[in-house]
Amino acid sequence: MLKNRKRTARARLVIIAVAMLALPTPGGARPPQPKLEARIAELKAKTAALVASARARLEALSPQQRLAAPPAIWRVPGALAAFKDCAGCPQMLVIPAGEFTMGSPPSEQGAETQHRVTIAAPFAVGKFEITFDEWGACVKDGGCDGYWPDDQHWGRGKRPVIDVSWEKAKAYVSWLSAKTGKTYRLLSEAEWEYAARAGTTTTYYTGDSLSPRAANYDGSEEGSGPSDVNRKKTMPVGSFPPNTFGLHDMHGNVIEWVEDCWHDDYTAAAPTDGSAWLEGNCDGRVMRGGSWEDSQTELRSGARLGEFKDQSSYADGFRVARNL
Repeated sequence: MLKNRKRTARARLVIIAVAMLALPTPGGARPPQPKLEARIAELKAKTAALVASARARLEALSPQQRLAAPPAIWRVPGALAAFKDCAGCPQMLVIPAGEFTMGSPPSEQGAETQHRVTIAAPFAVGKFEITFDEWGACVKDGGCDGYWPDDQHWGRGKRPVIDVSWEKAKAYVSWLSAKTGKTYRLLSEAEWEYAARAGTTTTYYTGDSLSPRAANYDGSEEGSGPSDVNRKKTMPVGSFPPNTFGLHDMHGNVIEWVEDCWHDDYTAAAPTDGSAWLEGNCDGRVMRGGSWEDSQTELRSGARLGEFKDQSSYADGFRVARNL
């Protein structure tokens, strides 16, 4: 069920839960990228061999044993790790294929029933949340519906873009896909959690506790601030240490839209292959990671929130994924 909650003047439905390339040629045409494409093809072929070997062992386990098994990360040594498709495009990191237990244990669970997910191919994820600079490039190029979000007087530049609905985030990835000729998109909820956990099974990728020195969130006792524990605004992307995959701000700063339709909890119908769950109440979409205004409970790797797809607030943002 969708539930409305007033928070920072917005309704949110809640269950707590570089390979640098050449610049585009005049006229917008992009030069060939044979080296990058060759490295991607090599990565995918070697990953497939790793996955085939590893999955045979995992599939020999009982369902209970597999659910309790540690995460598997199928990383190809020496393979492509990072790239940008154009000068103004987001920095992308290659996330290796793998398998993990999605959700959270009863000790911390909101609406996050644990289930096993296999992501059988590598994919790319933005190193940072999309910034005002990157959003501005889209608008100046005639994309993003011409929408200029308010920055709340916190500054633009390298701060994450805010006040962006799911629909506006989709407009950005559509523009970026057209600009590059590559398939950019929002992450699925499973991809997001896999990328955020980065091989960890703890409450946060930092362990079972989180410090305001490691993320931008409301770490105060009573919501007081601004202070070093409750900054009450966004921070420039990359202000805090990355996780093991090299991704910044997977906990806090802005809460991130993902592709999936909202469900109150995971059921047997939830995808187990890392794809987005696109059945159910698709007026509501899932958000992940918590934001500068949230408590650490909402920043948990397994925590889930949602919002109506046409709504936004100054805590909402996103990062992108790209098919390889």
